[in-house]
Amino acid sequence: MSGNVEKLDKALADAKAENRAALIAYLPAGFPTVDGGIAAVKAALEGGADIVEVGLPHSDPVLDGPVIQTADDIALRGGVRIADVLRTVREAHDATGAPILVMTYWNPVDRYGAERFAAELAEAGGAGCILPDLPVQESEGWRKAAEQHGLATVFVVAPSSQDERLAKITAAGSGFVYAASLMGVTGTRVSVGAQASDLVRRTRATTDLPVCVGLGVSNAEQAAEVAGFADGVIVGSAFVKRMLDAPDEAAGLAGVRELAADLAKGVRSRS
Repeated sequence: MSGNVEKLDKALADAKAENRAALIAYLPAGFPTVDGGIAAVKAALEGGADIVEVGLPHSDPVLDGPVIQTADDIALRGGVRIADVLRTVREAHDATGAPILVMTYWNPVDRYGAERFAAELAEAGGAGCILPDLPVQESEGWRKAAEQHGLATVFVVAPSSQDERLAKITAAGSGFVYAASLMGVTGTRVSVGAQASDLVRRTRATTDLPVCVGLGVSNAEQAAEVAGFADGVIVGSAFVKRMLDAPDEAAGLAGVRELAADLAKGVRSRS
């Protein structure tokens, strides 16, 4: 079965045609439970997200801040497995038809088997995979498997990436380019920072792929700011925090839906 990279492409193209940025939500699988995580992904899409990244919880999430680390720890202590991540993708996609990607560190995929993971992600209806720590020069095996199964391979670029390095990364990727707005780990920020717009400009000089910005966006005002120069706005910690801070799961899901609606307005009102 082929994956849904074309749905990802269409979602990004549709947003561009509407003269706005796409809203991309991140939520980890298995948090607060497997069923609760599936419900959270659906809530984000119901609220107005165009695309969702489902996180594969990892014991050493070096690029993630304390909020996502806490959620990952809860998921891992709950016994989440790769099968649960794939189930989350399947059920969310079946319910909404939206493009769903998996965001994961490379080690779990490598241990599971790249070909097996790509085949099962495609079978679940996934649109692609974001691999923040997989070096491009070591990615050929994965990229071949992903392409064979109709999946996008999204790489991450950072403000520290030199132009020559940017060109190599973007040439190898597909779907979109994930531009980390600042150096450091994920988490909400008071300001997204001027580095993000410069990184998008430099990245666009190397590729026709959409460039989507993540790390730091937590409200409609910041979403509007980023939407003014990026093709997509990626929000993770703010969604997870809504679930963490809620008194119960129902309130958390309502918070996710509310935040998605607020951010969806933001990406439609570019500053």
